[in-house]
Amino acid sequence: MEIPVYLIAGFLDGGKTNFINGILKDGFAKDDKTLLLCCEEGEEEYDERVLKNVTVVTVDAPEQLTPEYLKRLEKEHRPRQVIIEYNGMWQIEPLYRTGLPANWVLYQIMTLVDANTFEPYVKNMGQLMMEKITNADMLVFNRCDETLRTALRSRNLRMVNRRADIYLENTDGTSEEYVTEDMRPFDITDGKLSVPDEDYGIWYVDLMDHPDRYDGVNVTFKALMCHSKKFRGIDVPGRFAMVCCANDMQFLALVAKGKGLDKFKDRDWVEITATVKKEKSPAYQGEGPVLYVSKIGYCEKPKQEVVSF
Repeated sequence: MEIPVYLIAGFLDGGKTNFINGILKDGFAKDDKTLLLCCEEGEEEYDERVLKNVTVVTVDAPEQLTPEYLKRLEKEHRPRQVIIEYNGMWQIEPLYRTGLPANWVLYQIMTLVDANTFEPYVKNMGQLMMEKITNADMLVFNRCDETLRTALRSRNLRMVNRRADIYLENTDGTSEEYVTEDMRPFDITDGKLSVPDEDYGIWYVDLMDHPDRYDGVNVTFKALMCHSKKFRGIDVPGRFAMVCCANDMQFLALVAKGKGLDKFKDRDWVEITATVKKEKSPAYQGEGPVLYVSKIGYCEKPKQEVVSF
């Protein structure tokens, strides 16, 4: 039997326990027997009133989370679903790579962050913090005020994780989406855009999030040429981006079409002028921005080769 797993990630005092109490109060475990693995004990405690159909098991070390151990828990408690309140100091990757039994399916990773401590954690434990953010399907920043909302949006966290739904929970009890309609980083009212070298990452995220916005726009930018090995015959120029450290490099690629692209080798620096069209491509596994190249040539590499954010 397939068992869905919901991973609640984040650092101490990020709001994980309150979040779990909230979903359980709303009836998350009403119909399905639930196993709750507690990997971190903070000041907040689980509300006994919402644990009627929930079994709580404490996990003291990441080494405990093995398929064999979890199968024993499954046999003993017979859960229909699992919630894991994960320790912020533990890496997530070992768990979803090798830690779960074959029939335990990781349905969703939710990361909760105290907006007041986000910057210190990024500064002092950047890789651990960014791992929680880049792996999240839903990202919630708690205890926000106007200053913190502005600071978070200035970071443009959509560049770090384009997949996640991001929400800001405010100190006055209201909630709002991270992305707003006025978060348009470029003026493309005249149908043209010359992308500054240092803003490639910002442009890439905005383009991928809003391909309709750029449909028909003529763009010029610098990139490394790349010929896809996974999708034969598809050219995907782009630039490398560093999320938080040298170990977290990503290639921000875009599908391009046009004559003469094949004469450029992988990792050649090129300047491209193209018209953006929103259409289907196997490289996007659906619709996305496809660049119809009208001009391409060798160019000097940017002063900062790697995009950082």
